[in-house]
Amino acid sequence: MTAVVTEAEADTPLVAAASPKRRPRAGGWLAVLPLLAFVAVAFGLPALAMLNGAFTVKDQSTGATSYTTANMTASVQGAYLTAMLGSVKLSAVSAGLAAVLGLPLAQAVVTSRFPALREAVLTASGVLANFGGVPLAFAFVATLGNSGVLTRQLGLTDKGWDLYSFWGLVIVYLYFLIPLMVLTITPALDGLRVQWREAAQNNGATGLQYWLHVALPVLAPSLLGGLVLLFGSAFAAYATAAAMVGSSIPLVTLQIADAISGNVLVGQENVALALSLDMVLIAGLVMAVYLPLQRRSARWLA
Repeated sequence: MTAVVTEAEADTPLVAAASPKRRPRAGGWLAVLPLLAFVAVAFGLPALAMLNGAFTVKDQSTGATSYTTANMTASVQGAYLTAMLGSVKLSAVSAGLAAVLGLPLAQAVVTSRFPALREAVLTASGVLANFGGVPLAFAFVATLGNSGVLTRQLGLTDKGWDLYSFWGLVIVYLYFLIPLMVLTITPALDGLRVQWREAAQNNGATGLQYWLHVALPVLAPSLLGGLVLLFGSAFAAYATAAAMVGSSIPLVTLQIADAISGNVLVGQENVALALSLDMVLIAGLVMAVYLPLQRRSARWLA
């Protein structure tokens, strides 16, 4: 006796085989919970405390607290505004010079025929990018300070050299910003395809034209991302400037430290939190410019 299979029954196993099994989403959320908890504790709670303190004023006589914008208003006036503008200027100049100097160095590393040289430069860049703070300040003071080795041997003081100035601090910042730029832009340079250069040369383009019309437009979002990273690294630096120049150069990080410790006025801790919130807002504005362009470059360099 021949079995009769209906059309619906015949299609059932095909439909079942074609439909993929849905994975439970609960497992994915459970795996990421430790990371979310760490972010909440390490970043969320301090951010909330900063936001609350920036808008809180405490009466020194009665101890009563109230919410007001007095701290935010004070943070954009007088010496605090000067320090904020000084930090922005120092960070922008340092980041711009580091990007200009770091890009050709990274390109030389990427196009090198010696893999050992590439590995050596990238390893050294990883070490130097994290070398900062008091040790870096001491190294430059011993080398290029008023009584530094090179300062005395080359007679730099008679030529107007001053390490404890704005440009002296820029040079010190370049020591760790240029290696950081090399590490940041090297993956983007690796993403440039050889076919693009060959196509440009076949159409009569010179090397300069290739970089101006092909490579740099593709690398522009990555370069901007590197600038953002360099700007943030210089903007948040504290120990190097504190050990070198103290309060002779107005910087917002130094003003925050003075306000917290009460070196200038007592009870200005919340003004320091307002200054910190100003720094977060500036970093947020910079990131708002960077993120849309980063998505654009990902289509070319992926």
